Amino acid sequence: MNPVNITLRQLRYLVALADTLHFGRAATACHISQPSLSAQIQQLEDMLGTPLVERTKHRVLLTPAGEDAVERARVILGQVDDLSQAMRASGRPLSGALRLGVIPTSGPYLLPRVLPPLREAYPDLKLYLREDLTERLLDRLRAGELDMALLALPVLEPGVEVLPLYEEPFLVALPRGHRLDNADAVTEGELQDESLLLLEDGHCFRDQALDVCALSGAQAGAGFAATSLPTLVEMVAGGLGLTLLPALAAPLLAGNGQVSLRPFASPAPHRTMALVWRKGSPRATDIRRLADVIARHLPEGAEALR
Repeated sequence: MNPVNITLRQLRYLVALADTLHFGRAATACHISQPSLSAQIQQLEDMLGTPLVERTKHRVLLTPAGEDAVERARVILGQVDDLSQAMRASGRPLSGALRLGVIPTSGPYLLPRVLPPLREAYPDLKLYLREDLTERLLDRLRAGELDMALLALPVLEPGVEVLPLYEEPFLVALPRGHRLDNADAVTEGELQDESLLLLEDGHCFRDQALDVCALSGAQAGAGFAATSLPTLVEMVAGGLGLTLLPALAAPLLAGNGQVSLRPFASPAPHRTMALVWRKGSPRATDIRRLADVIARHLPEGAEALR
């Protein structure tokens, strides 16, 4: 059998088509003309001996073989990118580009404390940040679009390394004048029958708050789900219920004087934050160095696990 000479460029075109499901938008993303991209996809299909896409007048669909090819192409492109970055950074710790994904309930409250000392210690590092929900960050990590992600455990993803960094307790945010406003600490039982406001589906912090609901007897607030922690705090200030906040975020979000923060009685519910990266990544040593920097510069309220 003659060897199939597939190029990395063709794989990138295929992935762009899978991401957009539109030849014109894929061509724009790849900075080539639509006929050129279409010809390259056709050539790829000819070499593989099977259709990868279904072409209709109004849309593009991947065939089963196309879906398999796209998944494999993402892995190959990610590995090639890993190789390129590793060679550029060879011999210089934490240098070159490093792509970090963060969840919205963590990144804005941790990174401002960590980035300045990181830049001072490693001036040749170019850290690119991507904020998104956990599942989408894992998709990008799997596809090689991220080198690592800072996520809340558990992370049930095959083929990744997980390095726990710190534990972060939850605080109760409640409106001024609430019956628990002056409590030194709140037990989970004292939340029974309270309305607990939550983030919308897709946020891992929502799932963690629901676990507290189940243990305490609190009721998930019906008819409302927030898109962000600041929105939750505004709803609490408006008297619509209580919420939970991660310890690093709580002081920054509740500084308007309309919301009280109370710790839980020990043992307080908490989350464990970890760095996650692909097994076999050539940047693993750099990622561990980054973990050390984060652990040394944690804001007050988090307990380092390193």
